[in-house]
Amino acid sequence: MTQFKSKLTSSIYAMISISFWGVSFVSTKAVLGKLDPYSLLVLRFGIGFLFLLFLLLIQRNKLIISIKYLPHFIVLGILGVFIHQVLQATALLTIDASSAGWLISFSPVFTVILSILFLHEKITIHKALGMILAITGVILVTTAGSGQSFHFAVNIGFILMILSTLNWAVYSVLLKSLNIPYPSLLVTFYMCLTGLIFTVPFLIQNRGWESLPLLTHTEWAHLLFLGIFVSGIGYWYWGKALEGLEASKVSMFLYLEPIATLIAAVLLLKEKVLIISAAGGIIIIIGVIIVNGQLVPMLFSLFRKK
Repeated sequence: MTQFKSKLTSSIYAMISISFWGVSFVSTKAVLGKLDPYSLLVLRFGIGFLFLLFLLLIQRNKLIISIKYLPHFIVLGILGVFIHQVLQATALLTIDASSAGWLISFSPVFTVILSILFLHEKITIHKALGMILAITGVILVTTAGSGQSFHFAVNIGFILMILSTLNWAVYSVLLKSLNIPYPSLLVTFYMCLTGLIFTVPFLIQNRGWESLPLLTHTEWAHLLFLGIFVSGIGYWYWGKALEGLEASKVSMFLYLEPIATLIAAVLLLKEKVLIISAAGGIIIIIGVIIVNGQLVPMLFSLFRKK
């Protein structure tokens, strides 16, 4: 029962993170019209850094870490925050948000492969079936959402998004395998700080502050969302999810990201939802449930006990 609650809680953390990240493509696209990718990321990391610092202070957590783990934090920050976000923000200059949504769904495939190679996780028939179903659902949601037939458009944005999915897989497996003995909130804080440090020089070089007066209230709202919910809570909860589930299982929740992107596009961009989109979303959810442990059997056993 305790193990079931732990897995369920970790699953909820992963779903919340994915929901925020799915909307992030729409918010990032909205702000890139005024800011270059690096200036956007500096503001995003800066807001996230302040938010996480506030949480740590009110919880009275110690900010001091052992010098032994400093390289771990730097590597995780570079991979999971700086490189990952630079790749995605740059990719969104040449591809639309829906394309980014389905491209990111390839990350669980890389994560499963890396988990098998380095974390000695096993691939089962259930995992394979769930992955196939989820990928099918992703294709239905994204192609129907854009109103176009499925096709590959090989350009720099496409390549950068694929690289970001591989990078995210490496980050997730590394975060799981390092077993850093600090709360996920503190780990996220230092990762966000790393991203901020590495992007500030680019802001200075591009004189990004000159574009700030051009931002509207709506665009500032997008930035606050990206900083607090995407860079702050999203990364924090993703780390908490990895504390209770295998890296390959947590990564499967990335298949839900296109659904969040689609919902955000409907609410913010007034796009229409087609029946095939809803069908694809249901297929994705079924695939994630199949892959993510034995939640369904656990639920059945729980009801039988009652």
